[in-house]
Amino acid sequence: GLPLVVHTREADDVMAQILEEEHARGAFKLLMHCYTSGPELAARAAALGAWFSVSGIATFKAAEAVRAIIRDMPADRIIVETDCPYLAPVPMRGRRNEPAYLPHIVDKLGEIRGWTRAESEGRTEDAFFALFDRIPRP
Repeated sequence: GLPLVVHTREADDVMAQILEEEHARGAFKLLMHCYTSGPELAARAAALGAWFSVSGIATFKAAEAVRAIIRDMPADRIIVETDCPYLAPVPMRGRRNEPAYLPHIVDKLGEIRGWTRAESEGRTEDAFFALFDRIPRP
């Protein structure tokens, strides 16, 4: 089936419990969309095999807690996203977000993880096609 895309805020314990209960009934792929929740939910979701998407928030000056969690995300399960039209990355913050700004997020991900631009691109592309396995890889 298709992956479950989870968008959650301020409900970490409840969300972790729901995901664990449902996963116990049968494994499924899940994406923690635009992840900005805490480290405990990240760890519990990662234990279930979750993917995580990184948005422009990772570039914001005040987002050190988010960057700390990104450092611990499974390296093979990180993708990038725009969350268009919101959350444009620095230096485009305040503008309407668009896919053309993804390189800023890819660069920040590389900075956070210690990856080159090419490594960040390759890892996130591989993760995308592993998550969305119905989409043929070019």
